[in-house]
Amino acid sequence: MPERSKTRSERSRTGASGVADTLRHMADPILFRPIRLRDLEVRNRLWASPMCQYSVEQQDGVPREWYLQHIGALARGGAGLVVVEATAVTPEGRISPRDLGLWNDEQTAAFARLAGIAHAHGARIAVQLAHAGRKASTQPWLPGMPDGSVPIGAGGWPTVAPSEVGFGEFTAPRALGIDEIAGVVASFAAAADRAVAAGFDAVEVHAAHGYLLHEFLSPLSNLRGDGYGGDLERRARLLREVVRAIRIRHPELPILVRISATEWTAGGFDADEAQQVSAWLVEDGADLIDVSSGGNTPTAPIPVGPAYQTPLSARLRRELPADAVAIGAVGLITAAAQAETILVTGQADVIFVGRPLLADPHLPLRWAHELRASSAESLVPAPYHRARF
Repeated sequence: MPERSKTRSERSRTGASGVADTLRHMADPILFRPIRLRDLEVRNRLWASPMCQYSVEQQDGVPREWYLQHIGALARGGAGLVVVEATAVTPEGRISPRDLGLWNDEQTAAFARLAGIAHAHGARIAVQLAHAGRKASTQPWLPGMPDGSVPIGAGGWPTVAPSEVGFGEFTAPRALGIDEIAGVVASFAAAADRAVAAGFDAVEVHAAHGYLLHEFLSPLSNLRGDGYGGDLERRARLLREVVRAIRIRHPELPILVRISATEWTAGGFDADEAQQVSAWLVEDGADLIDVSSGGNTPTAPIPVGPAYQTPLSARLRRELPADAVAIGAVGLITAAAQAETILVTGQADVIFVGRPLLADPHLPLRWAHELRASSAESLVPAPYHRARF
């Protein structure tokens, strides 16, 4: 006898059960599960991307009140890891005169306050160590500010790069000598020492967006004929030496590396080269590859759109061993379901969010409630318990 048709009430109960099953599954979304890098456990996989604030008004690299409020809000808002913006390893490595720096004791002491605030809110904190190369000594990217390089007489400084190849209308750089390249490696390692001394949980090496380490990776900006230019292995040498130097000095420190996995320009650093460099970085001790793109050519036709860089992270996630390195996705990831889908489908292990967190530092709290994460209530600071996320 064929099975009888279900009544409307039975279909309703079945549908309700299906919804309940979905909600029970969503009670443990991957986005809000902990993740471990070496001995560091991070409470979730929704991380605050480094975002330049250009707010060091004294032009000495020291983070003051603005940064205490900014970093504190991101940590209080539920992010798992907060990555402090591009922080120069030398004075001439700053993007603008109003950038952060980590090359002296005063800066180290001030950064310790940032680390303490992040930890007080249950977040982990990292700092993005950077050298701007030929894109240094530029005007702060703030409303009402002029564009272009800062003149030497107005507080600017000469810039350096792999080769004497300028970026757009910026002042042309001077090519670094071999001894100076060794000094760059030492400066990154010393800045990592200071980050650890300040209480940071991890560091991110900035090798993306057309700054110095990326400039060395790219055949468009690196025209050298010595051991730091030419084929990919030599173009990647400086970045690898930086990562190795930090790893040797700090065996247990999680090291993140942000790369531009394509320049969106023919003949530039591309996804194939990014895959090989990422594999080398894993050998050198990197724990996470933060996959961004672009920044080294001013007119690149970047196809900006929702999660537009995620195919790049997905490729690295497929090609690199999951037990050896984590992969981060970033770029116009603006909704909870979108972020969760990227993780569920194996396109990345963590999600970096930038501009949406500037608009709403409590975005992780809202997304945790939206996805019905079991940790949703515990992420909310006790004084905010009456809030409706």
